[in-house]
Amino acid sequence: MPQHSPIRSKEAFFTSLTQLFKDKKVSKLLLSKNRGSDKDLQRIVVRPVLLREQAMLSFVLSFNSRDITKNYTVSDGLAVVHAYLENDFRAAHVYTNEEEIQLELSKKGKASIRIHQVKTPRAAPINEEHNKQKHRFVELSRPYLQALGVTDNEHRVIPSMSRKWKQINKFIEVFSQALSQSPLAADKPMQVVDFGSGKGYLTFAIHDYLHHHLATDSQVTGVELRAQLAELCQQAAQNLEHKGLNFVCGDVKTHAPQHTDVMIALHACDVATDYAIHYGIRANASIIMCSPCCHKQIRPQMHSPDLLQPMLQFGVHLGQQAEMVTDSLRALLLEAHGYQTKVFEFISLEHTNKNKMILATKRKQVVDNTQVLKQIDAIKQFYGIKEHCLQTLLGQ
Repeated sequence: MPQHSPIRSKEAFFTSLTQLFKDKKVSKLLLSKNRGSDKDLQRIVVRPVLLREQAMLSFVLSFNSRDITKNYTVSDGLAVVHAYLENDFRAAHVYTNEEEIQLELSKKGKASIRIHQVKTPRAAPINEEHNKQKHRFVELSRPYLQALGVTDNEHRVIPSMSRKWKQINKFIEVFSQALSQSPLAADKPMQVVDFGSGKGYLTFAIHDYLHHHLATDSQVTGVELRAQLAELCQQAAQNLEHKGLNFVCGDVKTHAPQHTDVMIALHACDVATDYAIHYGIRANASIIMCSPCCHKQIRPQMHSPDLLQPMLQFGVHLGQQAEMVTDSLRALLLEAHGYQTKVFEFISLEHTNKNKMILATKRKQVVDNTQVLKQIDAIKQFYGIKEHCLQTLLGQ
Protein backbone atom coordinates (compact mmCIF):
# COMPACT_ATOMS: atom_id res chain seq x y z
CA MET A 1 0.00 0.00 0.00
CA PRO A 2 1.29 3.50 -0.72
CA GLN A 3 3.76 4.61 1.92
CA HIS A 4 2.59 8.22 1.67
CA SER A 5 -0.90 7.17 2.77
CA PRO A 6 -0.57 5.25 6.06
CA ILE A 7 -3.37 2.82 6.88
CA ARG A 8 -4.84 3.20 10.33
CA SER A 9 -8.38 1.82 10.04
CA LYS A 10 -10.30 -1.07 8.51
CA GLU A 11 -12.06 1.31 6.12
CA ALA A 12 -8.77 2.81 4.93
CA PHE A 13 -7.34 -0.70 4.49
CA PHE A 14 -10.25 -1.73 2.28
CA THR A 15 -10.04 1.48 0.23
CA SER A 16 -6.36 0.82 -0.48
CA LEU A 17 -7.03 -2.87 -1.15
CA THR A 18 -9.65 -1.91 -3.72
CA GLN A 19 -7.17 0.36 -5.48
CA LEU A 20 -4.47 -2.33 -5.48
CA PHE A 21 -6.83 -4.81 -7.13
CA LYS A 22 -7.90 -2.23 -9.73
CA ASP A 23 -4.24 -1.46 -10.45
CA LYS A 24 -3.59 -5.23 -10.84
CA LYS A 25 -0.92 -5.23 -8.14
CA VAL A 26 -2.37 -7.98 -5.94
CA SER A 27 -1.14 -11.53 -6.55
CA LYS A 28 -3.10 -13.08 -3.68
CA LEU A 29 -5.37 -12.17 -0.77
CA LEU A 30 -5.74 -14.57 2.17
CA LEU A 31 -8.62 -14.30 4.64
CA SER A 32 -8.16 -16.29 7.86
CA LYS A 33 -9.17 -16.54 11.54
CA ASN A 34 -12.84 -17.22 10.93
CA ARG A 35 -15.22 -15.81 13.54
CA GLY A 36 -18.42 -16.42 11.55
CA SER A 37 -21.23 -18.91 12.02
CA ASP A 38 -19.79 -21.52 9.60
CA LYS A 39 -17.01 -23.03 11.71
CA ASP A 40 -16.01 -25.48 8.95
CA LEU A 41 -14.76 -22.62 6.79
CA GLN A 42 -11.02 -22.36 7.49
CA ARG A 43 -9.78 -19.72 5.05
CA ILE A 44 -10.40 -18.05 1.70
CA VAL A 45 -7.78 -17.35 -0.96
CA VAL A 46 -8.61 -14.69 -3.55
CA ARG A 47 -6.61 -14.38 -6.79
CA PRO A 48 -7.04 -12.22 -9.90
CA VAL A 49 -7.78 -14.32 -13.00
CA LEU A 50 -8.70 -13.72 -16.62
CA LEU A 51 -11.88 -15.48 -17.79
CA ARG A 52 -12.91 -15.06 -21.42
CA GLU A 53 -10.74 -11.95 -21.56
CA GLN A 54 -12.53 -10.42 -18.57
CA ALA A 55 -10.74 -9.61 -15.32
CA MET A 56 -12.28 -11.60 -12.48
CA LEU A 57 -11.54 -12.56 -8.87
CA SER A 58 -11.36 -16.26 -8.10
CA PHE A 59 -12.30 -17.28 -4.53
CA VAL A 60 -11.17 -20.65 -3.14
CA LEU A 61 -13.11 -21.38 0.05
CA SER A 62 -11.31 -24.06 2.08
CA PHE A 63 -13.53 -26.06 4.40
CA ASN A 64 -12.54 -28.91 6.71
CA SER A 65 -13.08 -31.58 4.07
CA ARG A 66 -13.46 -29.79 0.73
CA ASP A 67 -12.62 -26.71 -1.33
CA ILE A 68 -15.17 -24.62 -3.25
CA THR A 69 -14.22 -22.21 -6.03
CA LYS A 70 -16.35 -19.17 -6.90
CA ASN A 71 -15.62 -16.48 -9.49
CA TYR A 72 -16.81 -12.87 -9.34
CA THR A 73 -16.29 -9.68 -11.28
CA VAL A 74 -13.75 -7.43 -9.60
CA SER A 75 -16.38 -5.07 -8.18
CA ASP A 76 -18.63 -7.89 -6.94
CA GLY A 77 -15.65 -9.77 -5.55
CA LEU A 78 -14.45 -6.75 -3.60
CA ALA A 79 -17.95 -6.38 -2.13
CA VAL A 80 -17.78 -10.04 -1.03
CA VAL A 81 -14.36 -9.47 0.57
CA HIS A 82 -15.72 -6.43 2.40
CA ALA A 83 -18.66 -8.47 3.74
CA TYR A 84 -16.36 -11.28 4.88
CA LEU A 85 -14.13 -8.83 6.78
CA GLU A 86 -17.16 -7.19 8.37
CA ASN A 87 -18.81 -10.40 9.54
CA ASP A 88 -16.62 -13.51 9.31
CA PHE A 89 -12.83 -13.09 9.28
CA ARG A 90 -10.47 -11.30 11.65
CA ALA A 91 -7.33 -11.42 9.48
CA ALA A 92 -6.37 -10.52 5.93
CA HIS A 93 -2.98 -10.99 4.27
CA VAL A 94 -2.35 -9.15 0.98
CA TYR A 95 0.52 -10.14 -1.32
CA THR A 96 1.87 -7.81 -4.00
CA ASN A 97 5.13 -7.84 -5.95
CA GLU A 98 6.64 -5.30 -3.56
CA GLU A 99 4.85 -5.64 -0.22
CA GLU A 100 3.01 -7.96 2.11
CA ILE A 101 0.24 -6.30 4.14
CA GLN A 102 -1.37 -7.91 7.16
CA LEU A 103 -4.64 -6.79 8.76
CA GLU A 104 -5.64 -8.10 12.22
CA LEU A 105 -9.01 -7.21 13.75
CA SER A 106 -9.62 -7.44 17.48
CA LYS A 107 -12.87 -8.83 18.88
CA LYS A 108 -14.08 -5.25 19.17
CA GLY A 109 -13.18 -4.50 15.55
CA LYS A 110 -10.01 -2.47 16.16
CA ALA A 111 -7.58 -2.76 13.25
CA SER A 112 -3.88 -3.55 13.51
CA ILE A 113 -1.99 -3.26 10.23
CA ARG A 114 1.57 -4.29 9.40
CA ILE A 115 3.38 -3.71 6.11
CA HIS A 116 6.51 -5.67 5.12
CA GLN A 117 8.63 -4.77 2.14
CA VAL A 118 9.63 -7.72 -0.06
CA LYS A 119 13.42 -7.95 0.03
CA THR A 120 13.70 -8.74 -3.67
CA PRO A 121 10.77 -7.12 -5.49
CA ARG A 122 9.57 -9.28 -8.38
CA ALA A 123 9.08 -7.54 -11.69
CA ALA A 124 7.02 -10.40 -13.13
CA PRO A 125 3.40 -9.43 -13.90
CA ILE A 126 0.53 -10.80 -11.82
CA ASN A 127 -0.54 -14.19 -13.16
CA GLU A 128 -4.12 -13.96 -14.47
CA GLU A 129 -4.21 -17.30 -16.26
CA HIS A 130 -7.12 -19.53 -15.21
CA ASN A 131 -7.11 -23.34 -15.39
CA LYS A 132 -4.03 -23.30 -17.59
CA GLN A 133 -1.52 -24.45 -15.00
CA LYS A 134 -1.76 -27.45 -12.72
CA HIS A 135 -2.71 -26.46 -9.20
CA ARG A 136 0.29 -26.38 -6.88
CA PHE A 137 0.28 -26.19 -3.12
CA VAL A 138 3.68 -24.44 -3.19
CA GLU A 139 4.40 -21.29 -5.16
CA LEU A 140 7.55 -21.32 -7.28
CA SER A 141 8.28 -17.73 -6.23
CA ARG A 142 8.82 -18.66 -2.57
CA PRO A 143 12.34 -17.49 -1.55
CA TYR A 144 13.36 -20.69 0.27
CA LEU A 145 13.09 -22.71 -2.97
CA GLN A 146 15.76 -20.53 -4.57
CA ALA A 147 17.91 -20.56 -1.43
CA LEU A 148 17.85 -24.38 -1.35
CA GLY A 149 18.65 -24.70 -5.05
CA VAL A 150 15.25 -25.95 -6.21
CA THR A 151 14.56 -22.92 -8.44
CA ASP A 152 16.78 -20.45 -10.30
CA ASN A 153 16.83 -16.66 -10.21
CA GLU A 154 13.78 -16.54 -12.50
CA HIS A 155 11.79 -18.84 -10.16
CA ARG A 156 11.98 -21.74 -12.59
CA VAL A 157 12.54 -25.31 -11.41
CA ILE A 158 16.11 -26.44 -12.01
CA PRO A 159 15.80 -29.60 -14.18
CA SER A 160 17.81 -31.80 -11.82
CA MET A 161 15.46 -30.79 -8.96
CA SER A 162 12.17 -31.54 -10.72
CA ARG A 163 11.65 -34.72 -8.69
CA LYS A 164 12.31 -32.85 -5.46
CA TRP A 165 9.87 -30.12 -6.54
CA LYS A 166 7.14 -32.74 -7.09
CA GLN A 167 7.90 -34.30 -3.72
CA ILE A 168 7.63 -30.96 -1.91
CA ASN A 169 4.26 -30.25 -3.52
CA LYS A 170 2.91 -33.71 -2.79
CA PHE A 171 4.10 -33.51 0.81
CA ILE A 172 2.29 -30.22 1.41
CA GLU A 173 -0.82 -31.56 -0.34
CA VAL A 174 -0.85 -34.60 1.96
CA PHE A 175 -0.26 -32.42 5.02
CA SER A 176 -3.03 -30.01 4.00
CA GLN A 177 -5.53 -32.84 3.71
CA ALA A 178 -4.42 -34.35 7.03
CA LEU A 179 -4.75 -30.96 8.71
CA SER A 180 -8.34 -30.61 7.50
CA GLN A 181 -9.19 -33.98 9.10
CA SER A 182 -7.32 -33.46 12.36
CA PRO A 183 -8.44 -31.73 15.58
CA LEU A 184 -5.99 -28.91 14.86
CA ALA A 185 -7.31 -25.48 13.86
CA ALA A 186 -5.67 -24.36 10.62
CA ASP A 187 -5.43 -20.74 11.79
CA LYS A 188 -3.78 -21.49 15.16
CA PRO A 189 -0.03 -21.78 15.84
CA MET A 190 1.34 -25.34 15.82
CA GLN A 191 4.41 -27.14 17.14
CA VAL A 192 6.04 -29.26 14.41
CA VAL A 193 9.04 -31.61 14.70
CA ASP A 194 10.70 -33.11 11.61
CA PHE A 195 13.06 -35.98 12.46
CA GLY A 196 15.82 -36.69 9.94
CA SER A 197 15.32 -33.30 8.30
CA GLY A 198 18.38 -33.73 6.07
CA LYS A 199 18.88 -30.79 3.74
CA GLY A 200 15.67 -29.23 5.02
CA TYR A 201 13.54 -29.18 1.86
CA LEU A 202 10.35 -30.45 3.50
CA THR A 203 11.07 -28.70 6.80
CA PHE A 204 11.30 -25.33 5.06
CA ALA A 205 8.22 -26.22 2.99
CA ILE A 206 5.95 -26.95 5.94
CA HIS A 207 7.19 -23.89 7.84
CA ASP A 208 6.52 -21.69 4.81
CA TYR A 209 3.09 -23.25 4.32
CA LEU A 210 2.12 -22.62 7.94
CA HIS A 211 3.47 -19.06 8.01
CA HIS A 212 2.91 -17.83 4.45
CA HIS A 213 -0.21 -19.73 3.34
CA LEU A 214 -2.05 -20.21 6.65
CA ALA A 215 -0.67 -17.03 8.30
CA THR A 216 0.14 -18.70 11.65
CA ASP A 217 3.07 -18.17 14.02
CA SER A 218 3.91 -21.87 14.16
CA GLN A 219 7.18 -23.30 15.51
CA VAL A 220 8.97 -25.85 13.31
CA THR A 221 12.05 -27.79 14.44
CA GLY A 222 14.21 -29.90 12.14
CA VAL A 223 16.15 -32.61 13.96
CA GLU A 224 19.15 -33.98 12.03
CA LEU A 225 21.85 -36.39 13.20
CA ARG A 226 24.52 -34.88 10.91
CA ALA A 227 25.73 -31.72 12.65
CA GLN A 228 26.99 -30.09 9.47
CA LEU A 229 23.61 -30.34 7.75
CA ALA A 230 21.81 -29.03 10.83
CA GLU A 231 24.16 -26.02 10.92
CA LEU A 232 23.76 -25.31 7.18
CA CYS A 233 19.97 -25.39 7.43
CA GLN A 234 19.99 -23.24 10.55
CA GLN A 235 22.11 -20.65 8.74
CA ALA A 236 19.75 -20.70 5.74
CA ALA A 237 16.75 -20.17 8.06
CA GLN A 238 18.49 -17.19 9.67
CA ASN A 239 19.46 -15.69 6.29
CA LEU A 240 15.86 -15.95 5.09
CA GLU A 241 14.60 -14.57 8.42
CA HIS A 242 12.23 -17.51 8.87
CA LYS A 243 10.87 -16.81 12.32
CA GLY A 244 9.97 -19.95 14.24
CA LEU A 245 12.14 -22.31 12.15
CA ASN A 246 15.08 -23.98 13.88
CA PHE A 247 17.39 -26.91 13.20
CA VAL A 248 19.16 -28.92 15.90
CA CYS A 249 21.58 -31.81 15.90
CA GLY A 250 20.09 -35.02 17.32
CA ASP A 251 17.83 -37.96 16.52
CA VAL A 252 14.50 -39.39 17.55
CA LYS A 253 16.03 -41.40 20.39
CA THR A 254 17.75 -38.42 22.02
CA HIS A 255 15.43 -35.49 21.28
CA ALA A 256 13.73 -34.46 24.52
CA PRO A 257 9.97 -35.23 24.47
CA GLN A 258 7.76 -32.15 24.47
CA HIS A 259 4.32 -31.11 23.27
CA THR A 260 4.13 -31.69 19.53
CA ASP A 261 1.17 -31.09 17.21
CA VAL A 262 2.74 -32.55 14.07
CA MET A 263 5.47 -35.24 14.03
CA ILE A 264 7.27 -35.99 10.75
CA ALA A 265 9.84 -38.72 10.13
CA LEU A 266 10.60 -39.52 6.50
CA HIS A 267 13.12 -42.22 5.57
CA ALA A 268 13.39 -43.45 9.16
CA CYS A 269 15.38 -46.69 8.81
CA ASP A 270 14.19 -49.89 10.49
CA VAL A 271 13.17 -49.34 14.14
CA ALA A 272 13.80 -45.57 13.90
CA THR A 273 10.27 -45.41 12.48
CA ASP A 274 8.99 -47.16 15.61
CA TYR A 275 10.81 -44.68 17.86
CA ALA A 276 9.40 -41.80 15.81
CA ILE A 277 5.81 -43.08 16.03
CA HIS A 278 6.32 -43.72 19.75
CA TYR A 279 7.50 -40.12 20.15
CA GLY A 280 4.44 -38.84 18.28
CA ILE A 281 2.02 -40.85 20.41
CA ARG A 282 3.84 -39.92 23.62
CA ALA A 283 3.81 -36.22 22.64
CA ASN A 284 0.07 -36.44 21.86
CA ALA A 285 0.65 -35.31 18.27
CA SER A 286 -2.49 -34.68 16.24
CA ILE A 287 -0.74 -35.60 12.98
CA ILE A 288 1.96 -38.26 12.50
CA MET A 289 3.65 -38.60 9.10
CA CYS A 290 6.18 -41.41 8.59
CA SER A 291 7.90 -42.82 5.53
CA PRO A 292 9.53 -46.10 6.69
CA CYS A 293 12.55 -47.57 4.99
CA CYS A 294 13.99 -51.02 5.79
CA HIS A 295 12.33 -53.67 7.97
CA LYS A 296 15.10 -55.70 9.59
CA GLN A 297 13.53 -56.44 12.97
CA ILE A 298 10.49 -58.43 11.87
CA ARG A 299 11.89 -60.40 8.93
CA PRO A 300 14.10 -62.85 10.92
CA GLN A 301 11.22 -63.58 13.32
CA MET A 302 8.63 -64.48 10.71
CA HIS A 303 7.63 -68.12 10.22
CA SER A 304 5.27 -68.28 7.27
CA PRO A 305 2.87 -71.23 6.75
CA ASP A 306 4.03 -74.06 4.48
CA LEU A 307 1.44 -73.07 1.90
CA LEU A 308 3.27 -69.78 1.30
CA GLN A 309 6.79 -71.22 1.04
CA PRO A 310 6.76 -71.63 -2.78
CA MET A 311 6.07 -67.90 -3.11
CA LEU A 312 8.48 -66.84 -0.38
CA GLN A 313 11.43 -68.78 -1.77
CA PHE A 314 12.03 -65.63 -3.81
CA GLY A 315 13.86 -63.10 -1.65
CA VAL A 316 12.04 -60.08 -3.04
CA HIS A 317 8.69 -61.55 -2.00
CA LEU A 318 9.99 -62.35 1.46
CA GLY A 319 11.10 -58.74 1.87
CA GLN A 320 7.78 -57.40 0.62
CA GLN A 321 5.92 -59.62 3.07
CA ALA A 322 8.06 -58.41 5.99
CA GLU A 323 7.45 -54.81 4.92
CA MET A 324 3.69 -55.35 4.69
CA VAL A 325 3.47 -57.05 8.09
CA THR A 326 5.72 -54.53 9.85
CA ASP A 327 3.89 -51.46 8.57
CA SER A 328 0.45 -53.03 9.03
CA LEU A 329 1.24 -53.63 12.70
CA ARG A 330 2.46 -50.03 13.02
CA ALA A 331 -0.77 -48.73 11.49
CA LEU A 332 -2.90 -50.95 13.74
CA LEU A 333 -0.97 -49.88 16.84
CA LEU A 334 -1.66 -46.27 15.91
CA GLU A 335 -5.34 -47.15 15.49
CA ALA A 336 -5.29 -48.74 18.94
CA HIS A 337 -3.94 -45.50 20.41
CA GLY A 338 -6.66 -43.24 19.06
CA TYR A 339 -5.54 -42.45 15.51
CA GLN A 340 -7.19 -42.80 12.12
CA THR A 341 -4.46 -44.26 9.93
CA LYS A 342 -3.76 -44.50 6.21
CA VAL A 343 -0.94 -46.35 4.42
CA PHE A 344 -0.36 -45.26 0.82
CA GLU A 345 2.26 -44.62 -1.85
CA PHE A 346 4.22 -41.40 -1.67
CA ILE A 347 6.86 -39.94 -3.99
CA SER A 348 10.13 -41.73 -3.18
CA LEU A 349 12.97 -39.81 -1.59
CA GLU A 350 16.20 -39.14 -3.48
CA HIS A 351 18.23 -41.58 -1.35
CA THR A 352 15.79 -44.51 -1.39
CA ASN A 353 13.27 -46.04 -3.79
CA LYS A 354 10.82 -46.66 -0.94
CA ASN A 355 7.62 -44.73 -1.51
CA LYS A 356 5.28 -45.69 1.31
CA MET A 357 3.82 -43.28 3.85
CA ILE A 358 2.02 -43.98 7.12
CA LEU A 359 -0.27 -41.05 7.90
CA ALA A 360 -2.12 -40.90 11.21
CA THR A 361 -4.51 -38.21 12.45
CA LYS A 362 -5.80 -38.06 16.00
CA ARG A 363 -9.45 -39.02 16.30
CA LYS A 364 -11.70 -36.34 17.72
CA GLN A 365 -13.55 -38.95 19.77
CA VAL A 366 -12.25 -41.94 21.75
CA VAL A 367 -13.16 -45.33 20.28
CA ASP A 368 -12.99 -48.87 21.70
CA ASN A 369 -9.65 -50.45 20.71
CA THR A 370 -10.41 -54.00 21.90
CA GLN A 371 -10.95 -55.40 18.40
CA VAL A 372 -7.80 -53.77 17.01
CA LEU A 373 -5.67 -55.23 19.82
CA LYS A 374 -7.08 -58.69 19.05
CA GLN A 375 -6.16 -58.23 15.37
CA ILE A 376 -2.58 -57.29 16.31
CA ASP A 377 -2.20 -60.40 18.49
CA ALA A 378 -3.68 -62.63 15.79
CA ILE A 379 -1.26 -61.34 13.12
CA LYS A 380 1.73 -61.83 15.43
CA GLN A 381 0.62 -65.34 16.30
CA PHE A 382 0.04 -66.27 12.64
CA TYR A 383 3.57 -65.25 11.66
CA GLY A 384 5.24 -66.32 14.90
CA ILE A 385 6.37 -62.80 15.75
CA LYS A 386 7.58 -62.48 19.33
CA GLU A 387 8.42 -58.78 19.43
CA HIS A 388 7.51 -55.64 17.52
CA CYS A 389 9.64 -52.63 18.51
CA LEU A 390 6.79 -50.10 18.56
CA GLN A 391 4.59 -52.35 20.68
CA THR A 392 7.46 -52.87 23.12
CA LEU A 393 8.08 -49.12 23.37
CA LEU A 394 4.39 -48.43 23.97
CA GLY A 395 4.29 -51.03 26.70
CA GLN A 396 7.17 -49.52 28.67
